[in-house]
Amino acid sequence: MSLVRHVVPAPLRPFVAAAHGYRSPAMPTGLHRGLPSRHLTLVVELAAPLRVSGTGPAVAAHAVVGGLHTRPALIDATRPQDGLQYALTPLAATALLGLPAAELAERTVDLADVLGRAADRLVDDLAAAPGWAERFAVLDAALVDRLSGRVVPVPPEVREAWRVVHRSAGRCRVEDLAAHVGWSRRHLSEQFRLATGVPPKQAARIARFEATRRLLLDPRRLPLAEVAARCGYADQPHLAREWRALAGCSVGTWLREELPFVQDSAPAQGAPCPA
Repeated sequence: MSLVRHVVPAPLRPFVAAAHGYRSPAMPTGLHRGLPSRHLTLVVELAAPLRVSGTGPAVAAHAVVGGLHTRPALIDATRPQDGLQYALTPLAATALLGLPAAELAERTVDLADVLGRAADRLVDDLAAAPGWAERFAVLDAALVDRLSGRVVPVPPEVREAWRVVHRSAGRCRVEDLAAHVGWSRRHLSEQFRLATGVPPKQAARIARFEATRRLLLDPRRLPLAEVAARCGYADQPHLAREWRALAGCSVGTWLREELPFVQDSAPAQGAPCPA
């Protein structure tokens, strides 16, 4: 897999946590699993329409966007792929896409359903770009043009809860989060869901899963029992159950089938706040 990292311009940095271009061959299994993470995902695939299932109704389009999710996005990898992928913070949903993050939760949709004909023009412009620098410039410019200045403010209590969830790698209880920010558990859960797409309990599951994935990507890979202990699972069987629920396969299957394609593209290490 060929990966080209990109730093977006300053106006986009509150909304784009990571950006890269990719070229990858067809995978032997014909399937790539898009794993849950703290980011929404924008993908523009230029070689052929991207076929995604598993998160809402199946979609086939050159440009797709997906919200936070707690099950794998199943991507058809029977053909070589060539495109760009931007990891978006939850705030990007309103700032760049014009809809709340909650409307994209557990879904992957055709970008044209969100942006209309502008999505088709974007795909055409990217397909005509001669190289990576030009491709990134086209996508960055399109996103900067989308900035309306009407970003919906996120309550500071939600920003703080998001920070704590990811600083602790998901090792926090919702009742403790609520007490920390001075809200009831119910009120925090609803406001957090509106701002990010998932309630705090699911965000913590995703954060623990991300921590597990980072350790699995480490060349000095620890025994799974130690990974489970470090990441806040009760024991190794608990980790195995959660990994299967969130990744759609066992840890061993993922390591065997997916690791060669993702080991150079670990998720961003920070915890971009949804505000």
